[in-house]
Amino acid sequence: MSVNAGAGGTESCDWAAMLIRMYVKWAEPRGYVVTFIDQLMGEEAGIKNATLLIKGDYAYGFLRSESGVHRLVRISPFDSNKRRHTSFASIDVIPEVSDDVEIDIKETDLKIDTYRAGGKGGQHVNKTDSAVRITHVPSGIIVQCQNERSQFKNKAIALKILKARLYERERQKKVKEIETAYESKKEIAWGSQIRSYVLHPYSMVKDHRTHFETPQAGAVLDGEINAFIEAYLKGQWSK
Repeated sequence: MSVNAGAGGTESCDWAAMLIRMYVKWAEPRGYVVTFIDQLMGEEAGIKNATLLIKGDYAYGFLRSESGVHRLVRISPFDSNKRRHTSFASIDVIPEVSDDVEIDIKETDLKIDTYRAGGKGGQHVNKTDSAVRITHVPSGIIVQCQNERSQFKNKAIALKILKARLYERERQKKVKEIETAYESKKEIAWGSQIRSYVLHPYSMVKDHRTHFETPQAGAVLDGEINAFIEAYLKGQWSK
């Protein structure tokens, strides 16, 4: 799962961090293991972007419903005038690709950079160039990992993420071809939010695809998103 803050500076970074917390609180009681692969902190608060690996039975099947733009409306805790702000963050969920799936990645197509990891991790993290960033030149896809202290392990994880992204890229191409042929669906893109979370002037979370909504915004942000996932999956099943 990748989480990216939208335009809006600190507001959107804080919203991205809130979404990450929501998904972690949803995942952990289910017995899922959540690992932070990479994250870039906001300048004042929150997170600009982060990549999480969520392991557990049917994790992708459930969480694929969360891909898209999420919108928050609230009184800003960062605004001394207590004005209402709207923030956006995007969620991208892709499945982990098994090692037996053939994805052709040529070494000559890769640009590999190493750098010193930031954030938590102690002195070792800050003194060694253990973090790895890989750019797949033909596609422009960039992946990075700073979770492990070993550069070798970080490179292996980054390559696995790259493989998954390339696999998903090809899958999306095929899906788009089918959608274009039948003109049965519209692409969900940046700027067309899938869900709105309103904390002011009233409390409400509404999914714009299924029209399912609840006034319990606080509970949703505490990880109670099963009803939204179920509504999405039932809608997909009926198509």
